[in-house]
Amino acid sequence: MITTPEKTNYQETSTYADVMAFIDVAIAGEDAARLISMGKSVDGKDIPVVVLASPMVNSAEEAKASGKPIIYIQGNIHSGEVEGKEALQVLLREILKGDKKHLLDNQILLFAPIYSADSNDKMEQGRRPSQEDSPVETGIRPNSQGWDLNRDGIKMDAIETKALIQNIIVPWDPALFVDLHTTNGVWHGYSLTWAPSYHTAGQKAPYDYTWDKILPEVTDKVLEKDDVHLGPYGYFYTRREGWPIKSIYTYNHHPRYLVNQFGLRNRMAILSEAFAHERLYQRMNSTYAFVREILEFTNKNGQEMLRINAEAEQAAIDDVISDAGKVQKGVRFEMVPTDEPVDNYRIYNYLETTNEKGQTTYLRKPEIITLKDVVNYSAFKPTTSATLPRGYVIPQELTHIVEHLKMHGVTVETLTKNARATGEEYTATALNKSSRPFEQHNMATIEGSFSAAKKRFKKGDYYVDLAQPLANLIFYMLEPESDDGLVTWNFFDEYFQQAGLEEKPVAYPIFKYFELN
Repeated sequence: MITTPEKTNYQETSTYADVMAFIDVAIAGEDAARLISMGKSVDGKDIPVVVLASPMVNSAEEAKASGKPIIYIQGNIHSGEVEGKEALQVLLREILKGDKKHLLDNQILLFAPIYSADSNDKMEQGRRPSQEDSPVETGIRPNSQGWDLNRDGIKMDAIETKALIQNIIVPWDPALFVDLHTTNGVWHGYSLTWAPSYHTAGQKAPYDYTWDKILPEVTDKVLEKDDVHLGPYGYFYTRREGWPIKSIYTYNHHPRYLVNQFGLRNRMAILSEAFAHERLYQRMNSTYAFVREILEFTNKNGQEMLRINAEAEQAAIDDVISDAGKVQKGVRFEMVPTDEPVDNYRIYNYLETTNEKGQTTYLRKPEIITLKDVVNYSAFKPTTSATLPRGYVIPQELTHIVEHLKMHGVTVETLTKNARATGEEYTATALNKSSRPFEQHNMATIEGSFSAAKKRFKKGDYYVDLAQPLANLIFYMLEPESDDGLVTWNFFDEYFQQAGLEEKPVAYPIFKYFELN
């Protein structure tokens, strides 16, 4: 019941075998805990998920029927960022053997401490220089197939992503998803920074609740109980803005990031980023405190969270029913400031100086100061929009698109007779592919335009009625000009090549309908 860092004076992090042995001991003889496998990794390791519930539930169906919120928390999506893996083991110990049993009164918890199971054990020194070899050795960032698991939420190339979406996210339907990371090295003044799920084309209410209520309350509680400072996630650039800085900037909005995808699923999510420059024991402490207070909050407010999520889901469906063909929704976005700046932003102080070339440069000083009214670029506004349809028709030969949508939990139906559709057809004039691979994809950007159209479809073709819970995610994936949709991730490259797009305009094969009969 002692973690590897605790045994080694925080010089080492847990191996896969260490985590599995810890889980086995922790849950032995406990009615409130059981171990399930999310799926197997490429190297054949079971990806462990500990189910914590009182009374215990034996399936996702039982969990949802209980009426309790399900909270999913994962560590080790990037194997060099180890404190989430360790903090979840400590929390497991305290819930089952210590003084945190009450956290199971009103919720069901799913802990996945070692999501990237294979890469965890491929340890070497110097992989995370900003962590200053604390621990001495860590695993590698990509999974065994070479993919970054936190860029895989839409394309689902990785075996781990398929397992997570199909075996956890879709059947268990967590009300809140928490993803535990470490920053890559920005010198802000917080022990941990956080971000909500950026909703973009989704419903705003789950984001608002996370941003306005969960994160402020949790931040205050951690400061009060642990004297640990938490704050908003963001990078800053002294070279661009000089000193003092004027702005901070979050990461982008794409649903390829798992936290962001939850905004399109009408659910809440939180990104946790421990401060890389602190020692491992400090990063474990801040991550532990953050997750502990999140669970205190969800245990107290879970029913309100379920209500907000359900209302957002119904609003997404109602929008389709009432406004299909009438309103525009964003498909490409740019980062903009939030309405309110960050007051009292904590940051290491800097000294302005001149180098040997006479250039102004900045040296970081040891003390932390606070800056007033720092502009927070953590919002997004659409730069390109598309008409919200009632649904989409997919030709029967595009079975790979249909199967991919189903893996995400989308309901796809088959036409039982010939049908006529009225809506919009997109005519592509070019498909521009990046010359530099990203995540083993030469990402694509389409050019073209929509026009009003009527089309006939055959029995056996597929259709997606957008009046369903995942309406916003479907819209983002299937709209051709989306900045993180299936066109972007090369799902239609072969179709456009065979159709001769290089020589002539070609219709995008998925028809956007307003009426289908």
